[in-house]
Amino acid sequence: MKSYLVRRLLQALVVLGLVSVAGFTVLHVAPGGPAAIYALSPTMSSEDLERITRELGLDRPLHVQYLSWVSGLVHANWGRSYRDGRLVLEVITDRVPATVGLMLSAFTVAILLGLAIGIVSAVRRYSLFDHAVTLGAMVALSIPTFWLGLMAIYVFSVLLAALPPGNIGTVGAPFSVADRLRHLVLPAGTLGVVMVATWSRYTRASMLEVIGEDYIRTARAKGVSSAAIVFKHALKNALIPLVTLAGLQLPLVFSGALVTETVFTWPGMGRLFVDSIGYRDYPVLMGILMLTAMLVVA
Repeated sequence: MKSYLVRRLLQALVVLGLVSVAGFTVLHVAPGGPAAIYALSPTMSSEDLERITRELGLDRPLHVQYLSWVSGLVHANWGRSYRDGRLVLEVITDRVPATVGLMLSAFTVAILLGLAIGIVSAVRRYSLFDHAVTLGAMVALSIPTFWLGLMAIYVFSVLLAALPPGNIGTVGAPFSVADRLRHLVLPAGTLGVVMVATWSRYTRASMLEVIGEDYIRTARAKGVSSAAIVFKHALKNALIPLVTLAGLQLPLVFSGALVTETVFTWPGMGRLFVDSIGYRDYPVLMGILMLTAMLVVA
């Protein structure tokens, strides 16, 4: 067991190392850079640009910059943001609660609705409901998240004026749970729609596989009620492969949150990532990238 854990840990470290090398290289060889933001100012001289580049350490060879960054990463020092000079860990930590709240809300909606729809589809196989759900799932999986978010804003905020179009709360208003929930509905619903489609399809397939087992037919022959067969016997075993799905979907939820947070101006890590790209804030970008990679590996 110990050798297995050590082997898996070493494999995880190799994966994280490759991700860090790829991410660091792509960011630093891409056109532009942190100094390019300052170059847009008409009052910025070439001497000032050279000084800023030297202060940020961007004048050093790429491998030296990478080794310096890795050394800081090992010692829990992820560097400072080029944007405001704050510690990267502090910048990311401030955004974690908003992203976690959005992800958990969307995840809860997806699991509850996905399980319910998948169970009914499996029990009523090839029915009108099953065909409608299959079509709806294919449409949901095909719709871009940003377009769905914009349509949700147009319908529920512009036409119906029922829900706020974005942000985590009403600006200038005191904290209110009801206000936070109203702002959470659209982004969580948008993020959860695609996952509902995925969960319903996996649940249906898993339930159909279990329903065809001998012990289910035996339970029916013994006169066990349909509800007991579905929820007590079939569902319990059908959920086993779905546990793996839950773990694999967490990183996908985060990537979906990146787009959703941008559309709804939700102040989470996804919005931070997009803003950091615009500011060429390499330390923050690498911090978020490594945090996501750790989540995938875990």
